[in-house]
Amino acid sequence: MPQSVLLFPGQGAQHVGMAQDVAARYDAAEETFLAASNAIGVDLRRLCFEGPEEELARTELCQPAILTASVAVLRAVEQALGRPLPVAAAAGLSLGEYSALVAAGSLELPDAVRLVRCRGAYMQEACEARPGTMSSMLGLADEQVECACRRIREEEGGEVWPANYNSPSQVVISGERRAVERASALCVEMGARRAVELKVAGAFHSPFMRPAAEKLAAELERTKFRTPAFPVIANTTARPVEGPEEIRLQLTRQVDGPTRWAESMRWCISEGCDTFLEIGPGLVLQGLLKRIDPKCRCLSIGTAAAVEGLVQATRAGNAADSCGW
Repeated sequence: MPQSVLLFPGQGAQHVGMAQDVAARYDAAEETFLAASNAIGVDLRRLCFEGPEEELARTELCQPAILTASVAVLRAVEQALGRPLPVAAAAGLSLGEYSALVAAGSLELPDAVRLVRCRGAYMQEACEARPGTMSSMLGLADEQVECACRRIREEEGGEVWPANYNSPSQVVISGERRAVERASALCVEMGARRAVELKVAGAFHSPFMRPAAEKLAAELERTKFRTPAFPVIANTTARPVEGPEEIRLQLTRQVDGPTRWAESMRWCISEGCDTFLEIGPGLVLQGLLKRIDPKCRCLSIGTAAAVEGLVQATRAGNAADSCGW
């Protein structure tokens, strides 16, 4: 049985030029950009390849752009191999969960791009209606971060919650700015190495996003999903989703609830997976996995050279060593 897991990045991984060399070399990637652009009437190819960076960073454009770039890289690998990638499971960080569902055949690319554009727009609306921020706590246990947020809520009436359980030493908190600042200071007093405010549009994965979740739920109900061809791990439960109705439910809950990335990776590891392929822009997921379990291997596949390297290793018969297949 294959032991590799596909990982897909979330918002923040974007950069101007992402997947450009992949699309130049592989027709399947170029076709992915064209299909996604046609689905929403936005030239995602130009946006990803040329920017400008300020436009690419806009939440309602950033999300479909990252999804498209990630799927384009995956299609390039499949074209180069002449077959689908054999994998045990897939997972994506927040937005990346949609890319994972496309990879598993649960969601068609045009539908996915339309959904994440709506998701981004609704999240941006929620950010403007209730301004907030996020901050990353480094070097503190989950329970201590939870305690700090709870104290600020109960003792000071502040609105702040854990939002992203990224690794054993990194938890991101989210909420109203003053409450996030107070909880961050408390975490440092409790022994956190650092508290780093993130450059984000608002308080993602918190109750501040509930209006966005409610609007997205209606879009999800109108969208066709299939049962995934292989397990796709939900951010909210850190377990595989079972079918279309659960997928809709968990994608809705994901918007205003915490992501459990570290637990998701531990589930994959407990199932015998030890090699992971980060498909798309950035190296964030590789870095997180090293902190979750240093024994696991993670290859980042986001460039034409990385695609070719993966394919060459497979054809040379080194797949078991380099890719876990």
